[in-house]
Amino acid sequence: MSEKSKASWRHRLHEIIYEADTKVGKTFDIILLWVIILSIILVMLESVPSFDAKYHDQLDIAEWIITILFSLEYIARIVVVKKPTKYIFSFFGIVDLLSTIPKYLSLILGGSQFLVAVRALRLLRVFRILKLVRYIGEAAMLSKALKASKHKIFVFIFSVVILSVILGTIMYLVEGPENGFTSIPRSVYWTIVTLTTVGYGDIAPQTAQGQFIATLVMIMGYGIIAVPTGIVTSELTAISREEKMNTQMCPNCMEGNHVNNAIFCHNCGDRLNE
Repeated sequence: MSEKSKASWRHRLHEIIYEADTKVGKTFDIILLWVIILSIILVMLESVPSFDAKYHDQLDIAEWIITILFSLEYIARIVVVKKPTKYIFSFFGIVDLLSTIPKYLSLILGGSQFLVAVRALRLLRVFRILKLVRYIGEAAMLSKALKASKHKIFVFIFSVVILSVILGTIMYLVEGPENGFTSIPRSVYWTIVTLTTVGYGDIAPQTAQGQFIATLVMIMGYGIIAVPTGIVTSELTAISREEKMNTQMCPNCMEGNHVNNAIFCHNCGDRLNE
């Protein structure tokens, strides 16, 4: 095979595997997404003793088919990039490998003393669900919005902690140890549980004054929950007005989130697939 035809072959395969903006790339991603979901369902069904006992052979065959498909995908992802180690040692590369090898290990470690360890390793297949974030176009936008709003969220959480300490101290003074509020830390715990509308019910105010304060804390909790949502939403709105990004991935350094119609990678300067 000539160098030109080899490069062309790798280019086409890279476009299918790594690009979600093309028709073939979208088709590949949709198929892969359904296979990932199926693999997660199989993991869940395998954990049900009665179902596993009845359909063990069928689950094992399906598991082997999916394992082989993911193995081929893993190999293909290594083959098409210029620097395979970039993918192999990336977060998703490690997840792909760890979620695939347990089935093969079960062939080698067949002794009874290894069965428990092998089964535990096979649970790593659940982490395939992490790969789903690759195929959500808004994932990068959401991540950017969260990073942009981290300081505002920190100030908000710090304010909530201060408010919880103040309200917890008040509840300790109002209710006292005889009503379950044995210390300020325990009273602060009750405040946080109530403020977040969790409400375990292990501690409850008994006095009229305490119940009145609890009512205010619960109402306040609904308003507080909406604040982080508003912060992130405003950042999302601002980011959505910025220049649109696509899912194109550099075949050299594996960098993503390039601007539409970009010709060169913004990270390494290598030419992108067109």
